Amino acid sequence: MALVHIAIALPPETTQSFSSAAPIRTPLPSALSSSHLKPRNVSFSTKPLTTSLQVKSRASESEVIPLAYTFTEFKQLLLPVIDRNPYLTEGTKQATATVAALAKKYGAEITVVVIDEKEKETLTEHETQLASIRWHLSEGGFQEFKLLERLGEGNKPTAIIGEVADEMNMDLVIMSMEAIHSKHVDANLLAEFIPCPVLLLPL
Repeated sequence: MALVHIAIALPPETTQSFSSAAPIRTPLPSALSSSHLKPRNVSFSTKPLTTSLQVKSRASESEVIPLAYTFTEFKQLLLPVIDRNPYLTEGTKQATATVAALAKKYGAEITVVVIDEKEKETLTEHETQLASIRWHLSEGGFQEFKLLERLGEGNKPTAIIGEVADEMNMDLVIMSMEAIHSKHVDANLLAEFIPCPVLLLPL
């Protein structure tokens, strides 16, 4: 935010001098003697006052450019997978295709984080789900990607996504609105926990 200092000069006051050549006598208490009073010149002089105000203005062009640059240079993309469908839901398939397209466009790396409140041992079709993720990313041209599993931790998925995005310095998180509609992710907490832009894909 740019700060502009504006100086406001108040109208200068004239300097007047009052001479005691014709002193004005006023009744004095008896305890005071007129011999102790000496004529003096009283001068009133006021310099122009300058007031500094801070005024908010629009961000300068140099401040806007780095922000725009952030939205065009994605190098680390995060794809959270929260659903339990071993073959992936339509929303997750859409997010997977989108993250592959963006990674190809910007030459970015993909990180997939699989999140579930249950522990791995209790997920009977977990390996099938991982195979589905690999297949859909390979269809988008990506055989290699980072895979994280955050299973049975007891934390909210939104908090886990935020932790991973922060720890791995992600540039963009890609998710489907399906995760919000299914109550897996709290949209009100996205801004609080995720330190980078989030792309929410409509169904």
